[in-house]
Amino acid sequence: MDRAECDAILRQGVVLPETPRRRRELAALAEDLETITLTGKPLPVRARAFRPTAEAYLVATRGPLPYMLRLREIEQGTAELERTLREAWRALAVECAEDPEQFSRAWTARAHALGFDDLNDLIDRHNRWYPAESRLPMDPRRGDFALVSGTDYRLAPLDADWVLERFPPELSSVPVSAP
Repeated sequence: MDRAECDAILRQGVVLPETPRRRRELAALAEDLETITLTGKPLPVRARAFRPTAEAYLVATRGPLPYMLRLREIEQGTAELERTLREAWRALAVECAEDPEQFSRAWTARAHALGFDDLNDLIDRHNRWYPAESRLPMDPRRGDFALVSGTDYRLAPLDADWVLERFPPELSSVPVSAP
C-alpha cells in the first residue's frame, strides 16, 4: 500500500479546515442546486432496468433458451427410457416367475449391459453449460453456484445403479398387474 492511499484511509471521517478553494466549490454547488428544478421533490417514476423473468419472457419471444431445450430433451429421454425399462422389467418377471434368482441375475446383467451414452452426453452438456446459459449466480458461502429450488443444478449421469434403484432385481418388487 503506498503512502497516499494510507493517508487517505487514515483521514476518513476527519473534518478538514475550510480553505478558500473549498469555499468556492461549495458556493458553486449551492448555485447549481438552486437551478435544478427537482431539488427537494421526489424523482419521477421511470421504467428501470428489471427482469420480468420467466427467463425474460423466453428472451423476448425468440424461443426457449438452449438449456431449456436440453432439459426438456433429457426429461423426455429419461421418461422414454423408464417406460422401456418398466416394460422389459415386467416381461422378464413374467419369464422368470418361477425362479427369483434367475430374474435377479438376468435383470442385473441387462442393467449393466445398457448404454446411456446419448442421455449422458446431454446431461454432461447440461452440467457444463447450465450456469452460464441461465445466468446462475454464485453463492459466496458455498463457493459454488447458487442452488436451484433448493437443490444442486447438476444432474447425475445414468448408469446401472440408476436402473437398479428404480427397478430392483427382486421378483417380489415387480407389480402383479400392469397400470
